Amino acid sequence: MPITVPLTTSRTERTMTTTTAHQLQQIARHWPDLTDALEVPTAGTGFGLGLRGYLNTLEQHDAAEQAALRAMERNPDQLGATAAPLSLRIADTMRTVEVALHETGTQIAAANQRALITPAPRDWAKDDRARRNKIALEDSRDRQRWHFTPSHTAPYSALWLCARVQGAKWPGTGLTTAQHATVRKVAAGALERIEKALDLVYQRRELSIDRPCQCGGRIEVYGGGGADPVAQCQGCGAFWSERGILAA
Repeated sequence: MPITVPLTTSRTERTMTTTTAHQLQQIARHWPDLTDALEVPTAGTGFGLGLRGYLNTLEQHDAAEQAALRAMERNPDQLGATAAPLSLRIADTMRTVEVALHETGTQIAAANQRALITPAPRDWAKDDRARRNKIALEDSRDRQRWHFTPSHTAPYSALWLCARVQGAKWPGTGLTTAQHATVRKVAAGALERIEKALDLVYQRRELSIDRPCQCGGRIEVYGGGGADPVAQCQGCGAFWSERGILAA
Protein backbone atom coordinates (compact mmCIF):
# COMPACT_ATOMS: atom_id res chain seq x y z
CA MET A 1 0.00 0.00 0.00
CA PRO A 2 1.64 3.28 -1.05
CA ILE A 3 2.04 5.89 1.65
CA THR A 4 0.60 9.24 0.60
CA VAL A 5 0.75 12.51 2.52
CA PRO A 6 -0.65 15.98 1.74
CA LEU A 7 1.68 18.17 -0.31
CA THR A 8 1.23 21.04 2.13
CA THR A 9 3.06 19.26 4.94
CA SER A 10 6.72 19.97 5.69
CA ARG A 11 9.48 17.47 5.00
CA THR A 12 9.72 16.70 8.73
CA GLU A 13 5.98 16.08 8.99
CA ARG A 14 6.07 13.83 5.92
CA THR A 15 8.92 11.85 7.43
CA MET A 16 7.06 11.41 10.72
CA THR A 17 3.91 10.38 8.87
CA THR A 18 5.80 7.82 6.81
CA THR A 19 7.48 6.44 9.93
CA THR A 20 4.20 6.16 11.85
CA ALA A 21 2.44 4.49 8.93
CA HIS A 22 5.30 2.00 8.59
CA GLN A 23 5.19 1.20 12.31
CA LEU A 24 1.44 0.56 12.20
CA GLN A 25 1.89 -1.72 9.20
CA GLN A 26 4.66 -3.59 11.02
CA ILE A 27 2.38 -4.14 14.00
CA ALA A 28 -0.17 -5.82 11.72
CA ARG A 29 2.55 -7.92 10.04
CA HIS A 30 4.02 -9.12 13.34
CA TRP A 31 0.68 -10.04 14.90
CA PRO A 32 0.63 -13.61 13.46
CA ASP A 33 4.14 -14.08 14.90
CA LEU A 34 2.85 -13.09 18.34
CA THR A 35 -0.06 -15.48 17.96
CA ASP A 36 2.33 -18.31 17.15
CA ALA A 37 4.63 -17.38 20.05
CA LEU A 38 1.65 -17.29 22.42
CA GLU A 39 1.35 -21.07 22.29
CA VAL A 40 5.04 -21.69 22.91
CA PRO A 41 5.79 -21.86 26.65
CA THR A 42 9.02 -20.08 27.51
CA ALA A 43 11.22 -21.62 30.18
CA GLY A 44 13.25 -18.48 30.79
CA THR A 45 16.17 -18.73 28.37
CA GLY A 46 15.28 -15.86 26.05
CA PHE A 47 16.90 -12.46 26.44
CA GLY A 48 13.52 -10.77 26.37
CA LEU A 49 12.47 -12.51 29.60
CA GLY A 50 14.64 -10.26 31.71
CA LEU A 51 18.34 -10.12 32.42
CA ARG A 52 18.11 -11.34 35.99
CA GLY A 53 15.82 -14.19 34.98
CA TYR A 54 18.15 -15.17 32.18
CA LEU A 55 21.20 -15.41 34.42
CA ASN A 56 19.24 -17.36 37.01
CA THR A 57 18.51 -20.01 34.39
CA LEU A 58 22.05 -20.40 33.10
CA GLU A 59 22.81 -23.09 35.67
CA GLN A 60 19.28 -24.27 36.42
CA HIS A 61 17.69 -24.44 32.96
CA ASP A 62 17.68 -28.22 32.64
CA ALA A 63 16.18 -28.75 36.10
CA ALA A 64 13.56 -26.04 35.56
CA GLU A 65 12.57 -27.48 32.20
CA GLN A 66 12.09 -30.95 33.66
CA ALA A 67 10.07 -29.55 36.56
CA ALA A 68 7.83 -27.64 34.14
CA LEU A 69 7.26 -30.73 32.05
CA ARG A 70 6.34 -32.77 35.14
CA ALA A 71 3.93 -30.03 36.26
CA MET A 72 2.17 -30.18 32.89
CA GLU A 73 1.79 -33.96 32.93
CA ARG A 74 -1.81 -35.10 32.98
CA ASN A 75 -3.35 -37.54 35.38
CA PRO A 76 -4.21 -40.75 33.46
CA ASP A 77 -7.72 -40.53 34.91
CA GLN A 78 -8.38 -37.20 33.19
CA LEU A 79 -10.54 -37.16 30.10
CA GLY A 80 -10.45 -34.75 27.17
CA ALA A 81 -7.76 -32.46 25.88
CA THR A 82 -5.95 -29.86 27.90
CA ALA A 83 -5.12 -26.40 26.63
CA ALA A 84 -1.59 -25.73 25.47
CA PRO A 85 0.50 -23.73 27.96
CA LEU A 86 0.67 -20.06 27.07
CA SER A 87 3.43 -17.50 27.29
CA LEU A 88 2.14 -14.92 29.76
CA ARG A 89 4.74 -12.42 28.54
CA ILE A 90 3.41 -12.66 24.97
CA ALA A 91 -0.21 -12.61 26.16
CA ASP A 92 0.42 -9.46 28.20
CA THR A 93 2.08 -7.77 25.22
CA MET A 94 -0.80 -8.63 22.90
CA ARG A 95 -3.43 -7.42 25.35
CA THR A 96 -1.61 -4.15 26.06
CA VAL A 97 -1.09 -3.35 22.37
CA GLU A 98 -4.62 -4.33 21.41
CA VAL A 99 -6.19 -2.12 24.09
CA ALA A 100 -3.95 0.86 23.28
CA LEU A 101 -4.71 0.74 19.55
CA HIS A 102 -8.44 0.21 20.11
CA GLU A 103 -8.74 3.11 22.56
CA THR A 104 -6.80 5.39 20.22
CA GLY A 105 -9.07 4.53 17.30
CA THR A 106 -12.18 4.98 19.44
CA GLN A 107 -11.08 8.41 20.69
CA ILE A 108 -10.29 9.65 17.18
CA ALA A 109 -13.56 8.34 15.75
CA ALA A 110 -15.58 9.86 18.60
CA ALA A 111 -14.06 13.26 17.86
CA ASN A 112 -13.76 13.23 14.06
CA GLN A 113 -16.16 10.71 12.55
CA ARG A 114 -19.38 11.92 10.96
CA ALA A 115 -22.59 10.47 12.34
CA LEU A 116 -24.32 7.73 10.36
CA ILE A 117 -26.80 8.78 7.71
CA THR A 118 -30.19 7.80 9.03
CA PRO A 119 -32.80 5.87 7.00
CA ALA A 120 -35.66 7.84 5.43
CA PRO A 121 -38.87 8.52 7.39
CA ARG A 122 -41.82 6.36 6.43
CA ASP A 123 -43.79 9.33 5.13
CA TRP A 124 -41.27 10.07 2.35
CA ALA A 125 -42.14 9.29 -1.25
CA LYS A 126 -41.29 5.73 -2.24
CA ASP A 127 -38.47 6.59 -4.66
CA ASP A 128 -36.93 9.19 -2.35
CA ARG A 129 -37.12 6.79 0.57
CA ALA A 130 -35.43 4.04 -1.44
CA ARG A 131 -32.55 6.34 -2.47
CA ARG A 132 -32.05 7.62 1.08
CA ASN A 133 -32.14 4.11 2.53
CA LYS A 134 -29.60 2.92 -0.04
CA ILE A 135 -27.23 5.74 0.88
CA ALA A 136 -27.73 5.03 4.59
CA LEU A 137 -26.97 1.35 4.10
CA GLU A 138 -23.80 2.08 2.12
CA ASP A 139 -22.70 4.54 4.78
CA SER A 140 -23.15 1.96 7.54
CA ARG A 141 -21.08 -0.54 5.56
CA ASP A 142 -18.25 1.88 4.74
CA ARG A 143 -15.08 -0.06 5.58
CA GLN A 144 -13.33 3.16 6.54
CA ARG A 145 -15.92 3.86 9.24
CA TRP A 146 -14.93 3.02 12.81
CA HIS A 147 -17.54 0.84 14.52
CA PHE A 148 -17.87 1.39 18.25
CA THR A 149 -17.64 -2.23 19.35
CA PRO A 150 -16.16 -3.42 22.68
CA SER A 151 -12.96 -4.33 20.88
CA HIS A 152 -11.25 -4.64 17.51
CA THR A 153 -8.30 -6.86 16.67
CA ALA A 154 -4.94 -5.14 16.87
CA PRO A 155 -4.25 -5.54 13.11
CA TYR A 156 -7.62 -3.97 12.28
CA SER A 157 -7.03 -1.02 14.60
CA ALA A 158 -3.45 -0.58 13.39
CA LEU A 159 -4.41 -0.51 9.71
CA TRP A 160 -7.40 1.75 10.38
CA LEU A 161 -5.12 4.20 12.17
CA CYS A 162 -2.61 3.86 9.34
CA ALA A 163 -5.28 4.97 6.86
CA ARG A 164 -6.11 7.97 9.02
CA VAL A 165 -2.44 8.94 9.30
CA GLN A 166 -2.05 8.65 5.53
CA GLY A 167 -5.07 10.87 4.96
CA ALA A 168 -7.23 8.25 3.24
CA LYS A 169 -10.82 9.27 2.49
CA TRP A 170 -13.28 8.34 5.21
CA PRO A 171 -16.54 9.63 6.75
CA GLY A 172 -14.75 12.06 9.03
CA THR A 173 -12.27 14.91 9.26
CA GLY A 174 -8.49 14.68 9.08
CA LEU A 175 -6.35 14.20 12.15
CA THR A 176 -5.31 17.23 14.14
CA THR A 177 -1.67 17.86 15.04
CA ALA A 178 -2.34 16.56 18.54
CA GLN A 179 -4.02 13.42 17.20
CA HIS A 180 -1.08 12.77 14.87
CA ALA A 181 1.23 13.04 17.87
CA THR A 182 -0.92 10.61 19.88
CA VAL A 183 -0.97 8.01 17.11
CA ARG A 184 2.77 8.43 16.60
CA LYS A 185 3.44 7.80 20.31
CA VAL A 186 1.09 4.80 20.51
CA ALA A 187 2.45 3.21 17.32
CA ALA A 188 6.07 3.57 18.39
CA GLY A 189 5.40 2.20 21.86
CA ALA A 190 3.33 -0.72 20.59
CA LEU A 191 5.91 -1.77 18.00
CA GLU A 192 8.70 -1.54 20.57
CA ARG A 193 6.78 -3.85 22.92
CA ILE A 194 6.15 -6.33 20.11
CA GLU A 195 9.76 -6.38 18.93
CA LYS A 196 11.02 -6.91 22.47
CA ALA A 197 8.49 -9.68 23.10
CA LEU A 198 9.56 -11.44 19.89
CA ASP A 199 13.23 -10.80 20.70
CA LEU A 200 13.75 -8.86 17.46
CA VAL A 201 15.69 -5.99 19.00
CA TYR A 202 19.35 -6.21 19.97
CA GLN A 203 19.71 -5.19 23.61
CA ARG A 204 22.68 -4.62 25.90
CA ARG A 205 22.19 -3.99 29.60
CA GLU A 206 24.12 -4.10 32.84
CA LEU A 207 22.76 -5.91 35.87
CA SER A 208 22.26 -4.18 39.19
CA ILE A 209 24.97 -4.33 41.83
CA ASP A 210 23.21 -7.07 43.84
CA ARG A 211 24.04 -9.62 41.12
CA PRO A 212 27.83 -9.39 40.68
CA CYS A 213 30.24 -11.97 39.28
CA GLN A 214 32.18 -14.18 41.70
CA CYS A 215 35.12 -11.83 41.16
CA GLY A 216 32.95 -8.91 42.23
CA GLY A 217 32.74 -7.42 38.74
CA ARG A 218 29.55 -6.10 37.14
CA ILE A 219 27.77 -8.40 34.67
CA GLU A 220 26.51 -7.19 31.31
CA VAL A 221 24.04 -9.16 29.23
CA TYR A 222 23.42 -8.67 25.52
CA GLY A 223 21.49 -10.45 22.81
CA GLY A 224 18.27 -10.38 20.83
CA GLY A 225 17.83 -9.37 17.21
CA GLY A 226 18.80 -12.88 16.16
CA ALA A 227 21.75 -13.12 18.56
CA ASP A 228 21.75 -15.65 21.39
CA PRO A 229 21.86 -13.98 24.82
CA VAL A 230 25.34 -13.88 26.36
CA ALA A 231 26.54 -12.54 29.70
CA GLN A 232 29.98 -11.05 30.31
CA CYS A 233 31.72 -9.93 33.46
CA GLN A 234 33.20 -6.47 33.08
CA GLY A 235 35.84 -7.35 35.68
CA CYS A 236 37.41 -10.72 34.85
CA GLY A 237 35.96 -10.95 31.32
CA ALA A 238 34.21 -14.31 31.86
CA PHE A 239 31.51 -15.20 29.30
CA TRP A 240 28.34 -17.19 29.91
CA SER A 241 25.80 -18.59 27.45
CA GLU A 242 22.85 -20.94 27.75
CA ARG A 243 25.35 -23.82 27.72
CA GLY A 244 27.38 -22.48 30.63
CA ILE A 245 30.76 -20.73 30.83
CA LEU A 246 32.31 -20.08 27.41
CA ALA A 247 35.51 -18.51 28.66
CA ALA A 248 36.94 -17.43 31.99
